[in-house]
Amino acid sequence: MFRDSAIVAYRNLLTILRVPTLLVTATIQPLMFVFVFAYIFGASLGGDQYREFLLAGIFTQTVAFNAAFTTVGLAGDLQKGIIDRMRALPMSRLAVLMGRTLSDLVVNVLSLFVMVVCGLIVGWRINGSIGDALLAFGVILLFAFAMSWVGALTGLLSPTVEVAQSAGLIWLFPLTFISSAFISGETLPGPLKNIAEWNPITAVSTAGRQLFDNSSPPTFIPATGWVADNAVLYSIGCSLAILAVAMPLALLRYRKVASR
Repeated sequence: MFRDSAIVAYRNLLTILRVPTLLVTATIQPLMFVFVFAYIFGASLGGDQYREFLLAGIFTQTVAFNAAFTTVGLAGDLQKGIIDRMRALPMSRLAVLMGRTLSDLVVNVLSLFVMVVCGLIVGWRINGSIGDALLAFGVILLFAFAMSWVGALTGLLSPTVEVAQSAGLIWLFPLTFISSAFISGETLPGPLKNIAEWNPITAVSTAGRQLFDNSSPPTFIPATGWVADNAVLYSIGCSLAILAVAMPLALLRYRKVASR
């Protein structure tokens, strides 16, 4: 199974190398968000300190949005008949999905590298230890891997690539913005505040800020509660819970569509 997964992942990465425009979303879009939020909104939200606060949220948002690679990629393979060809080969069914999610994990690593360089340019710094920083990136990439499996399930449920493109992002926008990725969630009204508090994107963003030792602007109301106090633990738990649900559901759906 591991060898089959590696071969499928290699095949997906070769596709990206041959069609490098596929990387535009993974590299250009995060840069746009960094510059727009850092310099347009950041000027009124805290300047340099807001840029420190911002980057962990941008990291989290980007890897969540990159789940669309998995969604569109699997929907495209289904539409082109590639899944049918793989079904005829003596290989593990899990390998097709694992290979896709692993190749997209590599894309997420590249996205994070680009954003780190961009963040250093705009003034973001890692103020914590190297060990804490590596743990922060590990938490973010674990969340990225979990979101890829959600993307895989969405892609397998989508009848066309066009539907997959919409379905892969339409639910991510409210999930991202009803969080503490870009603002203090304490300022959100009513039930939105509670949603933001328990939102995995809030937890991963907060965990990143804590491990990078990035401060919030003085005008921001600091988050309180169990999630804020245990952001790293909650982030890892959320990612593992998403994997525990999405992986078997995606595999069941793959078996159904591959047996048609």
